[in-house]
Amino acid sequence: MAQKPGLPKGTRDFSPEEVAKRNYIIQQISHHFSNFGFQPIETPSFENNSTLLGKYGEEGDRLIFKILNSGDFLSKVKDETYQSKNSNTIAHKITEKSLRYDLTVPFARYVVQHQNEIDFPFKRYQIQNVYRADRPQKGRFREFTQCDADVIGSKSLWQEVEFIQLYDAVFSSLNLKGVEININNRKVLSGLAEVIGETDKLIDFTVALDKLDKIGRAGVEKEMLEKGISQEAIVKLAPVFQFSGDFEHQLQELSQLLSDSAIGLQGIEELQFISKCIQKMPLATAKLKLNITLARGLNYYTGCIFEVSAPSEVKMGSIGGGGRYDDLTGIFGLKDMSGVGVSFGLDRIYLVLEELDLFPKTITEGTQILFINFGEKEALYALKAVSQLRKKGFSVDLYPDAAKMKKQMNFANKRNIPYVILAGEAEIQKEVFTLKNMKSREQFELNLAQISQRLQDKFA
Repeated sequence: MAQKPGLPKGTRDFSPEEVAKRNYIIQQISHHFSNFGFQPIETPSFENNSTLLGKYGEEGDRLIFKILNSGDFLSKVKDETYQSKNSNTIAHKITEKSLRYDLTVPFARYVVQHQNEIDFPFKRYQIQNVYRADRPQKGRFREFTQCDADVIGSKSLWQEVEFIQLYDAVFSSLNLKGVEININNRKVLSGLAEVIGETDKLIDFTVALDKLDKIGRAGVEKEMLEKGISQEAIVKLAPVFQFSGDFEHQLQELSQLLSDSAIGLQGIEELQFISKCIQKMPLATAKLKLNITLARGLNYYTGCIFEVSAPSEVKMGSIGGGGRYDDLTGIFGLKDMSGVGVSFGLDRIYLVLEELDLFPKTITEGTQILFINFGEKEALYALKAVSQLRKKGFSVDLYPDAAKMKKQMNFANKRNIPYVILAGEAEIQKEVFTLKNMKSREQFELNLAQISQRLQDKFA
């Protein structure tokens, strides 16, 4: 009995139309990456566990897809280890590699391994798939494409300013208006943890705070209590949930709250610099918004952090994000190498453009001309013309079989091919072709040069 085919949860097939739309987004993003001076690299789809584990926090580590060692991997596990049924202990014995969780940590590994070949500061971009054992839902998949850009080897805040402009440039070119670029600073969050007396629980504090949009204030406070953060500390944190007003007004309120925290005030100073720069170089379509509760739960961020929200009329999670990391390469032995980077969520951007009907109608156009196949002699005559038209940049195809005319015409209609060309015995003798417009049903007897000119005017 034949096996019923299926896909793993959180993965998808893509139709020709979907691939065309995805490629359109990728082309826009990669164009601006290149325009801003970034260079492309690629890394393997899987890395050593030692490269990935421990870089994303406890929650991130749980979402990493581990790859079983090849061969009889269980033979290397001692009986007492196997019988303990401790997943973490056994995992270290049977898996040495994992699918990459993001592109940033592999990039850090790349920089350390290739440091003698790189000119710093190094600006790279990378567009590849990543994998997370997450719960699939709308806009969230287990295999998805990230489009990352990073600068490593510079502490300059001008890089943060440029990344905000990069976001604005990409979304403007996609005609996606009303995007919000939320910004915060991990130094501000460290300052908040300091003033409420919970510096030793910074990670638990930021992970809980980052969930405000999902579980609300009550949910955040409950999770903080469960992580051992005191009720007194949570009360001190109350003003953060009530901040309002524009960017500058919120920074003023924050300055008062963090007046006794040197690191918190440093974070505010960095945010003020970025805000003033953007005011002098206004964004085209995006909006820059201060979000004090934005934390992004990745351990390696140390400075400014970003998260991009879709226009308010679309219910969608973040469509981009990133931030500053001061010593990510230090985990691989290269100290004091500050970097900053952002990511575009291709799959979610696709869903947003689809919902708002923002894809250009022309990007799904495929074959422009189909030659009808009347037999071997006619097909050879047609194929010579096909070759010439392809050289001129047209998308042309010859139907492979000498099938009935109705079948070939139906094929052209189903594929939305706008023109068919017929070349039978009569056309061969006169050295012409019959060009048929499938929409208007008009047809003309023309030589190849005339066809080329007519189609050039149509598709120019």
